[in-house]
This record gives sequence, structure tokens and C-alpha cells, in this order.
Amino acid sequence: MKDSKTVIVDYGVGNIGAVANMIRRVGGTALSTRDPDVIEGADRLILPGVGAFDRAMDHLVRSGVTEVLSECVLERGTPLLGICVGMQVLGRGSEEGGAAGLGWLDAEVVRFDMPDSASHLRVPQMGWNELRLVKGDPLMSDFVDEQCFLYFLHSYHMRCHKEDDVVAWSHYGYDFPALVRSGPVWGIQGHPEKSLRFGMSIFKRFLEEVRRAT
Repeated sequence: MKDSKTVIVDYGVGNIGAVANMIRRVGGTALSTRDPDVIEGADRLILPGVGAFDRAMDHLVRSGVTEVLSECVLERGTPLLGICVGMQVLGRGSEEGGAAGLGWLDAEVVRFDMPDSASHLRVPQMGWNELRLVKGDPLMSDFVDEQCFLYFLHSYHMRCHKEDDVVAWSHYGYDFPALVRSGPVWGIQGHPEKSLRFGMSIFKRFLEEVRRAT
């Protein structure tokens, strides 16, 4: 963990300080930057995000990092973890706005549309919710025989066209993808940086068990 480089992509949207603090708490270090040269040398990347989809994509494009991120992740296999809106921009687009996403995941982002049986639930979802693991993954290796809860704050969620990309579901009125993976790309809808020991475990596994393939 100490011999590899973790980079938090600073594009002006996201809880960078909270993510960096959580990484320090599990014994790691991370550098936050938008410098393409630094990003290019990363062993793993974290893409945080809060707020609206279009705003996040606008900031991401304006920051000038989309090209180097694509090269690192898609061409060289550098692992990337997208958090909340940082997960959502990995898809093709969102009902929330008109901007195109990065398209790294075969998915769209949709607003919660509650069935009549769940009409009492308020949107956004705000609070703790359980993850239901449906396949093995390095980030969830501590929760094979233990429950995992994350803190959520969101009105929109990902809808995956490839169900095999879903590592864990959560339930709020109906099931939605809480953790997804496609190759070197992970996306998590909740906020591990706000999720105490559960989030610490996820970050620790990302730092210890995941690194660039080359």
C-alpha cells in the first residue's frame, strides 16, 4: 500500500477531504490533483462526486482530465472507483440532465420512481441502507459473511443493462445497484467516506488488493 500511488481526481465536485481522511485512517495516502501527468502515474484512481449529473460532467470536462482518465482506465487498466455522482458519470447519461456521461459502463441514471407500495418513501434517499452482495469482489471481501451498510444521499441511481456488472444491490422501494464493476471500473452509489467502519473496509481493500494490472 505504501509503495503505490492513489490519486483522488480533483475536478471541483466531491468530498475530497473526507475521502482523503478516510484513506489516512486505514493507513494509506492519497494525492488529490487534476494534473494529467500525476494522474497518468497513478496505480489507482478515485473519482468522488456530489450534486447534479450535468454539473459534475461540466466540471469534469472543464478540468481537462477526461482524456487522461480514458487512457489510464480504458487503455492501461488503471483501477478507478467512482463514488456517488462519480459513479453516475461513468454511465451513458442521466434523466437529471442532457449531458452525456463517460460511457464506461453500459448503464443510464434514472430518478427513483416509487411503486404504489412504497409511495410513503421520500426522495432523496437519505440515511443508512444495507448492501446485498450477489458476487464476489475484492472491495467486499470483508462482507462475505457479514452485513454491510452504507450511508446514502441521492435521488437518482444507476440502471445497468448488464446485470452481471452488479456486485451488490440495495433496496429503497425497489432494488437498485449499489456497487458495480466492469473490468477496472468500480462505482459505488453510497458514500463510503461517511460510512464509518464499513467505508473504511472498502477503502482499505481498494488500496491493498487493487492496483494497475501493468
